[in-house]
Amino acid sequence: MSLRSSYTLLAPVYDWLIGPALARVRAQSLARLPSAGAHILINGAGTGLDLPLLPATHRYTALDLTRAMINKAQPRRGRLDLQWVQGDSQRLPFRNDSFDHVLLHLILAIVPDSRAALRETARVLRIGGRVFVLDKFLRPGEMAPLRRLFNPLMRRIVTRTDVVFEDVLAGSPGLRVIDDQPVMAGGWIRMVTLEKITAQDLPGGSSSASSFSGRGQVSQTTPTSSATATATSNKNQINPFIAPRLLPGFADA
Repeated sequence: MSLRSSYTLLAPVYDWLIGPALARVRAQSLARLPSAGAHILINGAGTGLDLPLLPATHRYTALDLTRAMINKAQPRRGRLDLQWVQGDSQRLPFRNDSFDHVLLHLILAIVPDSRAALRETARVLRIGGRVFVLDKFLRPGEMAPLRRLFNPLMRRIVTRTDVVFEDVLAGSPGLRVIDDQPVMAGGWIRMVTLEKITAQDLPGGSSSASSFSGRGQVSQTTPTSSATATATSNKNQINPFIAPRLLPGFADA
């Protein structure tokens, strides 16, 4: 089963499965966000459990792979300045150096290629920007026999259970660790803060914005009424950091 298919099926019950168990550490992780206004990418927004906890001082772009998850997340937007984009975390549809910070909650251990997801995150992050990670990771050399045993099944349904963060980070040399804290499940769930210190080259050695062409796919949704369409056409302008042909997946009034 593909990741898109499994999370489309899981969308109706995701909050019940994940919400209460991680509510405390989710709030703890989001407390790391800076207070000054910034443009923040929510990379893997899911059903929007983070949204009610986010400070309204920032501008947000929320990306998720599935329309079902985004549909669940939309009512949680509140008064946030937020754009919706449907796309793949392993191949982000944004130009280089687009965001001040990136939020990665429970996504690196879910995608098939964790290195690609973090490498893409580094690419779209400005130098000096930070990545706020909350996820489940094994330590280097950690045996964890049960997690490794069940991984072939779990990775096909909901998440990978054998991801070693240090191995993932090795694919993004432009990032450095600022902080790394165990927060839950005997240290399996960790809260990691990264900072971008150098440009992140794309595969093939190019790090220029022109190399963006053709990356990622974003679907566009028409507002439900002409009145809404008129309002949003005046309010929402194309984000200069998103290629003109890749519009936000949802333009809300």
